[in-house]
Amino acid sequence: MSASRLRLPRISLANLSPARGSQHKQKRVGRGQGSNHGGTAGRGNNGQKSRSGAGIKPGFEGGQTPITKLFPKRGFVNQNAKTWAPVNLDRIQHWIDQGRLTSSPENPITARELLLSGCIHDAHDGVKILGDGAQYFHSKIYITPSRASKSAITAIEKHGGTVVCKYYNPLALRECIKGRTDRIEAAPTRRQDIMWYNNRRNRGYLSPELLHSLGELPFVEDRWKVLAAQLSKWRKQEFDRPKKK
Repeated sequence: MSASRLRLPRISLANLSPARGSQHKQKRVGRGQGSNHGGTAGRGNNGQKSRSGAGIKPGFEGGQTPITKLFPKRGFVNQNAKTWAPVNLDRIQHWIDQGRLTSSPENPITARELLLSGCIHDAHDGVKILGDGAQYFHSKIYITPSRASKSAITAIEKHGGTVVCKYYNPLALRECIKGRTDRIEAAPTRRQDIMWYNNRRNRGYLSPELLHSLGELPFVEDRWKVLAAQLSKWRKQEFDRPKKK
């Protein structure tokens, strides 16, 4: 043990003190001119802001038409919109050539691998595979994104690869990035999502035709088949139309 460490005092309540700059002197106003904050107490001489009582409401401009009412409002914010993290095929091929991405039937490429390898920098609401640079793509990969374009699906399957688009809600996407597999992932509940992931042309993981063509690949979960069967019955179910009064 060095001599400098031996000379350090023992920490106790007797020698503790606040850190420098963590405490500030209280500003007392209206207590005489000697404090430089007396008299008008920092409010100035005249005007609305120097009077007592309630303050001015946010957005009040003295009686003239406020800017929030002066101009028309255009457009809206879609609360159901999703932001996808786009990844092009040429970028994936470049990462594979560098050895930064690998895939197999047991370990397909997910948002976790793309994020940890630096292929994407933010997963947002999920990953979407795009077909730009398909002429440079020549690898056989297994990948499970949230969405994939038609050109990307064609290019990947042309070289013997497999694309399965899987639904992730925010919690499931977070668990996927963390690498947790001990929790049951949520199924889509919105009608639009159910119809999209139940379509084979989108390579949705709830499509019975796609699951049948995949066979017994290791990354295909049994729960996908159960959900696909349940949703197929739901699509064939007939509902009585409400009678007109």
